[in-house]
Amino acid sequence: MNRTASRRSFLAAAGLALPVAASAARSTDPPPAPSKSAGSPTPALEYRILGKTGLKVTAVGFGCMITSDGSVIERAADMGITYFDTARVYQNGNNERMVGAALKNRRKNIVLSSKTGAHTRADALANLDTSLKELGTDYLDIWYLHGKTHPEDVTDELIDAQQAAKQAGKIRFAGVSTHSGQPQLIPFLAAHPKIDVILSAYNFTVEPVVTTVLEQAAKAGKGTVAMKVMAGGFRRLAPTDPNYQKLKQDGGMLSALKWVTRNRSVHTTVPSMTDIDQLEENFKAMSAPFGRDDEKRLAAQLEHISPLYCRMCGACQGQCRQGLPVEDMLRFVTYAEAYGQFALGREHFLSLAPAHIAANCGDCDSCTVECPHGVKVPERLLRAQELFRC
Repeated sequence: MNRTASRRSFLAAAGLALPVAASAARSTDPPPAPSKSAGSPTPALEYRILGKTGLKVTAVGFGCMITSDGSVIERAADMGITYFDTARVYQNGNNERMVGAALKNRRKNIVLSSKTGAHTRADALANLDTSLKELGTDYLDIWYLHGKTHPEDVTDELIDAQQAAKQAGKIRFAGVSTHSGQPQLIPFLAAHPKIDVILSAYNFTVEPVVTTVLEQAAKAGKGTVAMKVMAGGFRRLAPTDPNYQKLKQDGGMLSALKWVTRNRSVHTTVPSMTDIDQLEENFKAMSAPFGRDDEKRLAAQLEHISPLYCRMCGACQGQCRQGLPVEDMLRFVTYAEAYGQFALGREHFLSLAPAHIAANCGDCDSCTVECPHGVKVPERLLRAQELFRC
């Protein structure tokens, strides 16, 4: 995007301009009615079908990655949210255990997914068995190969693991998750006969091509799930943070979620939620239309976060003279600063190659990485090194 463009061009390029109103109707055959406390309003639920899986899911699901309070997950299920997403690696494996405990009496009414980051068939299947044990269930509705970027990352060996799990009745559907590389990877997945669901980073900062390939995947019958829907969040900043005042705007995160849910080619979303207030705000995205005020909020938010937030477009790949995985490191520092999840960011940072952990951006006279979207890459990489390395 040209940062000197006019406001109109800026909004159009960012995908913020309002679309023609969606004509698809909501499902008239919902799951059992959610429970609600006396005096509470009837929840406004919107259901969509997850591609050819036939699974009926709420347009707003629940990303459990940073949730540590099981009562928030229980409350979400009581409100009627049907899709819950976790992974083997979240919180060193403790997240699955907490999610399983929270949902143990609700399993038949929900869609449950988890992920493996394994690189071999044997390790993936071992991960799956552990996931099932920790979650307290006999099967997963969706099991993702996690964090893939290139078509060659989705190996025949891993696909075979998913198919074996299907045949054993341990999973119902096979998926792949991706943080970046969508313009190349998603078309590959859309054409792959053994992939049922695609979980992709998708928010108001992405290039229009990501919207296009997701729409094509949905037309091909794939289930589509959006993550990273808040574009870094930034609602977890401490009041003492120098960015607090300009990044904390009322309604900004709801506007970001509404931007995603307005796209009918996205079947559900997995925003992270840590407390009841966030849950109740996100819930509104299923009934509140995306309007001009939302458009203005996101335009302001995009301007503010541009120096901080990596859009995972892949443009920086291979640019660092020290060979650092720039995109990953920027994501890790976002976990710490925007999500308030220092331990998560540090855990990922320390999983990098030893040479990358030891590298110091201060040793370079100048940075060879240029972000087309304005991220201050040298500052953010130094910040990651200062935060996580000890």
